[in-house]
Amino acid sequence: MMEVTHIEAGTLKLQVYADRKSAGEAAARDAAGALKELSRNGHEIGVIFATGDSQLEMLRALTSIPGLPWEKVTGFHLDEYVGIDEGHFASFRRYLRENLTQRVPMHKFFEIDGDGPDPDEVQNEYVKRLRGTDPQLCLLGIGENGHLAFNDPAEADFNDPKAMKIVTLDSECRQQQLAEGWFEQFEDVPEQAMTLTIPTIMKVRKLIVSIPGRRKARSVRRTLLEPISTACPATILRTHPDVTLYLDEESAAELDGLA
Repeated sequence: MMEVTHIEAGTLKLQVYADRKSAGEAAARDAAGALKELSRNGHEIGVIFATGDSQLEMLRALTSIPGLPWEKVTGFHLDEYVGIDEGHFASFRRYLRENLTQRVPMHKFFEIDGDGPDPDEVQNEYVKRLRGTDPQLCLLGIGENGHLAFNDPAEADFNDPKAMKIVTLDSECRQQQLAEGWFEQFEDVPEQAMTLTIPTIMKVRKLIVSIPGRRKARSVRRTLLEPISTACPATILRTHPDVTLYLDEESAAELDGLA
């Protein structure tokens, strides 16, 4: 039987596994269960997907589970760099094609056109589609600076009037993208991105948060223990009624005494 440690912090639930593969598989199983439950009402299932190193094990496992109602799923993603071509190695559109939409027969998937000629129009159309679908599930991560999507501390707004916006990425966020191997040098990491805002994420009924790796240990601890503020945007997750964090031993390394 797989060993797992369960921790609760208010409404926030944590599951700690031995390694990132086990944590990703657990997140995938719970996501699969949510998809099956949502499919019972016969309606379209709206799901928002994240990208990056933290999501790989979960997506590999999720797309390998047989019998899921992908034909009812309409997908979205959280963010995309401004000015990045869809074929660029770091493009989130490319990432999600390779790790998701080319692997399962999804009903629809709406991509964020980060290099479109009219960014305002791109955002307006995306928000219109998002609101028309009303996503019920979001699969996401937490950044090393505590960001949700690309809502870095200086850009995060818990009462943001916008559903989506263009943000300037801070140096810690850009450094993380470099460290994960998406770019060859820091100067290549774009300075701006389009992102769904924090209220948009928090409106989604169920959040499944995959956070593996030693580099995320500090942001996990901050999420649980710091006052709820935009200094660590992920602290807002403690106010959501249905959110589970899936950690490995490395990302849980600074949680001694909380179990």
